[in-house]
Amino acid sequence: MGVSTARRCHTFAAASKSHTCPDTAQKRLTKGGKDIRIRAQRITTHFMVTETLTDAEAALNALYGSDTFGIKTMEKYLSKSAFKKMMRTVQRGGKLDTGIADEVAQAMKVWALSKGATHYTHWFQPLSDATAEKHDSFVEPDGKGGMICEFTGKNLIQAEPDASSFPSGGIRATFEARGYTAWDPTSPAFIKRTENTVTLCIPTAFCSYTGEALDKKTPLLRSMAAVAQQTMRVLHCFGLEPSYVVSNLGAEQEYFLIDRDLYLQRPDLIETGRTLFGCLPPKHQQMEDHYFGSIKERVLEFMMSVDRALWTLGVPAKTRHNEAAPGQFEICPLFEPCNVAVDHNVMIMDILQRQALKFNLVCLLHEKPYAHVNGSGKHNNWSLSTPELGSLFSPGKTPHSNLLFLTFLSAVLACVDKHADLLRASTSKAGNDHRLGAAEAPPAIISIFLGDQLTDIIEQIKAGGAKTSASKTTMELGVDVLPELPKDTTDRNRTSPFAFTGNKFEFRAVGSSQTCAWPMAVLNTIMAEALDDVATRLEPHAGSPEFKSVVRELIRELVTKHDRIVFNGNGYSAEWVQEAEQRGLPHIKTTPEALEVLSRPDTIALMEKYGVLSRAELLARKEIQMESFEKLIDIEAKTCLNMLRTIYLPAIAAQMTAICGTVSAIRAAGIAVGLRAATQKANEIGSLYDELAPAVDMLAAAIEQGEPFAMRAAMEKARMIVDALEAIVDADLWPVPTYAQMLNIHSR
Repeated sequence: MGVSTARRCHTFAAASKSHTCPDTAQKRLTKGGKDIRIRAQRITTHFMVTETLTDAEAALNALYGSDTFGIKTMEKYLSKSAFKKMMRTVQRGGKLDTGIADEVAQAMKVWALSKGATHYTHWFQPLSDATAEKHDSFVEPDGKGGMICEFTGKNLIQAEPDASSFPSGGIRATFEARGYTAWDPTSPAFIKRTENTVTLCIPTAFCSYTGEALDKKTPLLRSMAAVAQQTMRVLHCFGLEPSYVVSNLGAEQEYFLIDRDLYLQRPDLIETGRTLFGCLPPKHQQMEDHYFGSIKERVLEFMMSVDRALWTLGVPAKTRHNEAAPGQFEICPLFEPCNVAVDHNVMIMDILQRQALKFNLVCLLHEKPYAHVNGSGKHNNWSLSTPELGSLFSPGKTPHSNLLFLTFLSAVLACVDKHADLLRASTSKAGNDHRLGAAEAPPAIISIFLGDQLTDIIEQIKAGGAKTSASKTTMELGVDVLPELPKDTTDRNRTSPFAFTGNKFEFRAVGSSQTCAWPMAVLNTIMAEALDDVATRLEPHAGSPEFKSVVRELIRELVTKHDRIVFNGNGYSAEWVQEAEQRGLPHIKTTPEALEVLSRPDTIALMEKYGVLSRAELLARKEIQMESFEKLIDIEAKTCLNMLRTIYLPAIAAQMTAICGTVSAIRAAGIAVGLRAATQKANEIGSLYDELAPAVDMLAAAIEQGEPFAMRAAMEKARMIVDALEAIVDADLWPVPTYAQMLNIHSR
């Protein structure tokens, strides 16, 4: 393979950007057309590692982020002064210097036009399960019969989409239409392409005319600021002065694929995202042969197209693999700041769905598209970090960092224990109710998995540092003299909703169709409160001789008070449900029950104290989530009733007619054999046919009443009958694709 002249330079010490690789190094790199790597090259007093890029690697490097107005693009298009100010905002989340808005807008316009863009849009996430965008063209008349391309700082910073038809939860009257989108400069603008269009998308927040947040990003940004502020206070107590604090997220995305031709024959999938009927085939996931299995060619080609589309947008897609259920898969990106990761996850969902169509597939993001097999979640890997310290959940190598780690660990125990019900509410939606607690996903009981080693350390702390036996080591504990802990201090526990995984926590209860914004806003906020309490306790003693002893005592108090939240066992077991109830942990099974916490005075006070949501904004979210739950159940019930009346009942009638014709023909022919079998099948199907009619009436009555749980019960009753019929009705008479057909993705 040839060698590209492109080079990658990693500078150490204080090497300036003006330093380049000398000519001699360049000659060595290209000598003989071989891929030669120079590991150490002295340039004045700076140490520089220079690597060649192969042609293929250079092509990928050029592809990555090419449709994103990210750091390398901004550096190219902005003046040094404007770039420096933008970087300060991007890295530290401070206010943008509005004086550079026009320059940034001009640069963004020139870049977007060079990509073929004709329109721009403020891209935002309203209080629904979708993104929103209103497109405006760059084109404006020049007054001379021609046109110019115009895009100003004002266009960039703020826009005014009609807000009347977005969910507001009663914050606004329908006739109050004005709303504003405000640019989020910390999340890069990007290009959205279709076959014939190119649009510049500018990530924004969305608020009402009176300033209330009408989107999912604004509370997230507020929570990031809140937890950063409280984290800084704690770090200052330890004598640490990091440049800034970031809450990080890596969101694993599970999804199903189905052949599009089969999908279009299932009204339930089209209308609700899940199958309302369908019995399990003889072979599904019980052989455990799909998980991490060889990826079929058609799916692999789809995955590659997804990766390339995401890399173009600067989304750090890293891992792809088969998941547990047939037809189920997962994609995982690397860690990023929470708001960028949330934007990127929404983009991942969009790209998955759009790219699937190119392969005559449909991507299903519902938490439970198929009954009786694993559903799909979205594991939120969360941490707090600083550029200087890395993850604050990393145990570290020194006594100082051990003590810091235990402080943050105890704060996590405190916040999750205190607000387990609020965390559960953040994952609540109709689809996730089918998944949580289904022995395939975390239980609806929030607990923390720490693993044996960290749990043993906590037990020693509670005992005041007494010598105890641990699974891996025995230690005399003065708390600040912990031995070095390995990066992976624990095994993994798939049954835990909130697990420590080395240097981060994995919140596994989030549903696959959800945006991560609300769960992360809740997690950041409750952590901000816990760290606020820690800082308030430590600040009077910062820098004093007794500081370490105060920290030790605080850690001991927190782990003693909140250790009930720690559970390392099997979260799927019935025994854990009983034990959790004895511990006093909430077991919240349904969305309506979970959402009650949002209107509690303590929740309102929490959100208002840290400026994340006002009382009106929080209550609006409860109303919207509840209304969404009820509407979805209503759509499911009406779809179910329609399928029963127009698809299944006619098919069963056709089967009965066919069997009766067979019976009549046998009798007319005077043949004795076969009559018993035909009659028996007619009676078996006829009995279920008779059961189905009142089930249909029951469902119709439940819809008339408008009671969600009555509708769900009626749907389940009808499903049991139809699924039993599916197993005995002639295959050529069955009117819709079966699970056996839908769960298997063929190569072509």
